[in-house]
Amino acid sequence: RQSGSGQRQSDGVGRRYEPQHVYLSACAVNAVDASWTSTARFASCNDAVEIWDASRPAPLQRLSWGADAVNSLRFNPVETNLLASAGSDRSVAIYDLRMQTAVRKVVLSMRTNALAWNPIEAFTLALANEDHNVYTYDIRKLAGGARGVHTGHVRAVMSVDYSPTGQEIVSGSYDQTVRLFNLRDAHFGRRSRDVYHTKRMQRVFGVTFSADAQLVLSASDDGDVRLWKAQAAQPMKPLLPKERDALQYAEKLKRRYRHVPEVRRILNHRHVPKPIFRMQNNKQIMKASQRRKTDNRRRHSAPGAEPHIPEKQRHVLKELE
Repeated sequence: RQSGSGQRQSDGVGRRYEPQHVYLSACAVNAVDASWTSTARFASCNDAVEIWDASRPAPLQRLSWGADAVNSLRFNPVETNLLASAGSDRSVAIYDLRMQTAVRKVVLSMRTNALAWNPIEAFTLALANEDHNVYTYDIRKLAGGARGVHTGHVRAVMSVDYSPTGQEIVSGSYDQTVRLFNLRDAHFGRRSRDVYHTKRMQRVFGVTFSADAQLVLSASDDGDVRLWKAQAAQPMKPLLPKERDALQYAEKLKRRYRHVPEVRRILNHRHVPKPIFRMQNNKQIMKASQRRKTDNRRRHSAPGAEPHIPEKQRHVLKELE
């Protein structure tokens, strides 16, 4: 444990610990992340991004680009010299530590609360946004819009993380649910494949995958850390050969007949609490109303006055380099 005053900390059982190192920043620290290649290098953020070396009491670099406060940051696990940060001015900035400066910045329509790098695809970045969606971007083409828009939450998304395989995303939201998105389905994970909730779980502020991609951990406002199965129907016990074959056969049947309306309805149905169900219906009504309004405005305007903007590009305001 780390204490700003250097005092001992207790774990409540009687054991006491002392911090090995204490690093003092000029402002309150909002987030910390460690480098994937060097155990001595880590980064923190407050009103700017600070790069630290574990052997020095002061930051080596201090990087900023217009934001009053930086809320979140993550090192890239593949291109380890790249660092992404989300600011209070609705911006997402990409830093290259070799150049000691920011190389790209995109401003979105609403603020980003958390971000995560794909551990397999070096240039893919997922953003948890205030507009209830998770966006997947290719940082080489930020202005071109998102690669994918992952919907389902009805309140702000507070946390996001990739599975170690890079094929799934988990998100936690202010609506008290955890959702899983499969990026290898036909619609690039537009709809969540599973949604987890309990009667006691409150707003979810942190989610992450286990190292074997079999479990999901969530941290919520009620003070609890919960452990979920990444595949809800997958047994945790060691399977006999007959049991394994039966599960594989059932999965093949689902894939073969998923186009049948009755089977598709069962596969897509997920039970959610009544308040979330009502908010989902209200959200669909508002989206349909907005689409009708936009269509009517385009129909009664001069040609080209109301251009059609795809949803993947609608949330990007501008890109700076």
